[in-house]
Amino acid sequence: MNMENTLAELEAFTSEWENCDAKAAFLTFRQALESVGGVVISFKARPGITYSLRGSHPDHQRELFVLIDVIDDDPELRWLSVCFYEDMVTDRGNHGDWVPQGILGEDARCFNVDEADEELVSYVAERIREAGAHAGR
Repeated sequence: MNMENTLAELEAFTSEWENCDAKAAFLTFRQALESVGGVVISFKARPGITYSLRGSHPDHQRELFVLIDVIDDDPELRWLSVCFYEDMVTDRGNHGDWVPQGILGEDARCFNVDEADEELVSYVAERIREAGAHAGR
């Protein structure tokens, strides 16, 4: 899928999504991802399962550095799972969960966001920027 199609599909998804706490957090995370220098963004829609916003960097050896999933098992109660490779982010606040083989068979650090917790949303957005900076090295 080319970048233009990815962005069009992402825009269609966000415009059709009813406003809720998870949508506001998703938009904050998207903005944090877009602020990463050199980022390549892809979007994969699997309605009824997940909508995945993925960030990669051409200078990084791994396929991606962040996976922002909108969990869609109940469209009225969507929530977010934001995952990173375990070795790419710090979690001094211990807000994330360690997930063995959570991203493409490698250990991950995942943050679940299902409410309007500005502190947690800011914390996870900073982790996105941290992982992006790490990927660009």
